[in-house]
Amino acid sequence: MSNIIKINTVTEYNNMIGQETLHPLVSIIDFSKIQPFSFYKTQINLYAIFLKDVKCGNIIYGINDYDYEEGTLIFISPGQVYGIDSNGEKRQAAGNAIVFHPDLIHGTSLGKHIDDYSFFSYEVNEALHLSTRERAVINECFANIKYELEHAIDSHSKTLIVSYIELFLNYSKRYYERQFITRSHVNKDILARFENVLKEYFASDKALDEGLPSVKYCADKLFISSNYLGDLLKKETGKSAQEHIQLKMIDVAKEKIFDTQKSISEIAYELGFKHPQHFTRMFKKQVGMSPNEYRNMN
Repeated sequence: MSNIIKINTVTEYNNMIGQETLHPLVSIIDFSKIQPFSFYKTQINLYAIFLKDVKCGNIIYGINDYDYEEGTLIFISPGQVYGIDSNGEKRQAAGNAIVFHPDLIHGTSLGKHIDDYSFFSYEVNEALHLSTRERAVINECFANIKYELEHAIDSHSKTLIVSYIELFLNYSKRYYERQFITRSHVNKDILARFENVLKEYFASDKALDEGLPSVKYCADKLFISSNYLGDLLKKETGKSAQEHIQLKMIDVAKEKIFDTQKSISEIAYELGFKHPQHFTRMFKKQVGMSPNEYRNMN
């Protein structure tokens, strides 16, 4: 099926998989209790979190295709395109999911801080791989939300449900930090390749033609998402991706400044600055002196 199914409401999602709607803005799904169904490419304008307990084929997210292994937890933000390629075959899924409409968290603490959970913008190949103990905690969070949904809706329902979702996300943030640590060998490889991307960029004429490299440019070269790169760097080095780019630019600038045949303005243009004064301001902020002062000192 080549068409993309658009899902705008929780009810539409429930109808697609054959689930009863207990609350118009949030749904908990136990896939083992859902009849087998075909998986298609879908644009879902909801927040969605999936924990699958069995391998269920390749999942398409954006333009990429990933092997969706058992025991992975993935987070999808509104507007993303995702889907599982089942070749039209109906399959019995297993595991759990929660989908909720952005309206559920509007005006709440979670609504104000939802962007802090940057893993909603990770690619599927950056999914959270849970240990047995972690999966037990996550499944308990699912159970608590499910309990509230099955309880008669009252004035406390929204507060409790949103609180449980926020707890769920905070546990996920903790587990992602653990994953950054346990996959340090993979992270170090990414950091080394990130350094090479910056080195090659500044060694070419790209900066002159296209300006300073963006975080997205670097992430695309590394085949990871911008948010994942930023979070990884912050965890490993304490600095953001943008800070790393600026520091690399400063290192390159220092080398270029030793070439007295070039003016500071020429160097600024070569590094991707449209206005030399912007380069001078950034250099002084990072180094503590202007480019000319640095040249004269050395």
